Amino acid sequence: MRSPILSRTAFAALVLLAGLTGALFAQHPPNASGGPLLGEQASYNVTFYDLSISVRPADSSIGGTLTVHADIVHPMEWLVLDLDTTFTVGSTKLIGFGGEWPLEFERRGGRIWIALPPVTRQPGQRFAVEVAYEGRPRAVPPRGFGGFLWTETPSGDPWIAVSCEIFGADLWWPVKDHLSDEPDSMALNITVPEPLVVATNGKLRDVTTNADGTRTYHWFVSTPINNYGVSLNIAPYEELTTPYESVDGETHTVHFWVLPENVEKARAALPGFLDHLRFFEEMLGPYPFWKDKYGIAEVPYLGMEHQTIIAYGANYQFDAMARIDWGFDGLHQHELAHEWFGNQVTPSDFKDLWLNEAFAQYSQPLYAESRLGMDKAREIQAIHRSRIRNDLPLAAREPRTAGQAYAASIYYKGAWVLQSLRYLMGDPAFFETLRRWTYPESPLMGMTGSCRCRFATTDDFVRLASAVAHEDLRWFFEVYVRQPELPRLVVEREGETLNLSWDVPDDLPFPMPVDVSVDGRVGRVLIPGNRTTLTVPAGATVVVDPEKWILVDEEEDQ
Repeated sequence: MRSPILSRTAFAALVLLAGLTGALFAQHPPNASGGPLLGEQASYNVTFYDLSISVRPADSSIGGTLTVHADIVHPMEWLVLDLDTTFTVGSTKLIGFGGEWPLEFERRGGRIWIALPPVTRQPGQRFAVEVAYEGRPRAVPPRGFGGFLWTETPSGDPWIAVSCEIFGADLWWPVKDHLSDEPDSMALNITVPEPLVVATNGKLRDVTTNADGTRTYHWFVSTPINNYGVSLNIAPYEELTTPYESVDGETHTVHFWVLPENVEKARAALPGFLDHLRFFEEMLGPYPFWKDKYGIAEVPYLGMEHQTIIAYGANYQFDAMARIDWGFDGLHQHELAHEWFGNQVTPSDFKDLWLNEAFAQYSQPLYAESRLGMDKAREIQAIHRSRIRNDLPLAAREPRTAGQAYAASIYYKGAWVLQSLRYLMGDPAFFETLRRWTYPESPLMGMTGSCRCRFATTDDFVRLASAVAHEDLRWFFEVYVRQPELPRLVVEREGETLNLSWDVPDDLPFPMPVDVSVDGRVGRVLIPGNRTTLTVPAGATVVVDPEKWILVDEEEDQ
């Protein structure tokens, strides 16, 4: 079970108390992942998904069954699941109570409304419902994102993958498509034609050979997993393995599923991948999912942070992610960061998606700083700065769908906000905050590599940073995270008088200190009440924020 900061049951109850009803959100568009939680969906808490499907490259179709096991948290009459309109539902039935019981269902747009037996379903009761479905999932072209990719390897063999963060897991299986509910575990039983190989989430339990020339791969995820983190990678893969000694004191095996054509490139890339893993373990704590695996799969699109099976499509090029050479494989390093930021610590709503993407994005200059030096780190941050847009707050206060939340700002601006927070807090407190964010109850060393999976919100991070800093830092996040505009640092100098003031949207308090260099001597200057005055020698060379730690409105930056 998760040990959530915001428990799933509490979250569901809060949604219900807010009066969210099925009628209010009946117009929820297909393929809109997240957003306000439907009251009928808030009434139950998923504990286990059992997905058994056949993937058929010959006609680009899939089909099979999904069995959802759940606990009731509020009396309910309908079980509502999300499923794309490209699929047909063959049947739904209640599993248990000594048998299987057919259930009536309705398709309402991108949702299946399944009528439960006409008795009151009480909080605390458990149920299991199986849905049989068939169809062709929405396809995207090679290198595309947001659906199934039916493509071929260079040698002409089927190469199949899926990514669905923005549009939701209901693009390919029936699911409660909301971040606030994760199963405690999941089974994936995937059947493919021989000799294709299935690499997916969790730990491989068995492979069975079927009489019709197919094989079924039985994978099991033993930890909570977010819906969009569930994926498939299918090809005539070769599996590379290498030992890795973790900071938890144990030796584990790292798995890399690669195309036969790229085995040597993959072997050459693995040492760099292991160094990325070492960096994160030393900074944040052990890799959270050693109980299942750390896996990488080569895919025909750029990449994605699927839990325990990172989708890697950078083609072994350092500049694939952002069209610049990071000096290391930036795609793998970014997606690996999400095993801590996103898969272990998961927002309960897409409105807090910056907690995933900003933290992963900022890990790149941090890695560059540790391996290549500060100059490389600042080069990366300068590129991030050039891509900032101030059109949306990083974290809205009301629910968001993935499409509403997904924007460049949560990456680049978010990374710069963390850079400014690091300056404000200082390195010891900042890195302690990151460690306690991923492993709240343990010091960095001496931990076992097991998941501290939980939900979290922006306010949770604000409280943690404030606790570590021994200072209420809400003012920092109100300016940088809760509204879109940047503060402007106004520098006015006349003779020996230097005036510094913050011009902040809505006159919000912003007592952000700033470094000032006077003839090369640097000191930190406090700006209480958003304004301060200094006396400097009349002929001195004065530079404010000489190393550019603070994110400001550059049009007026001095």
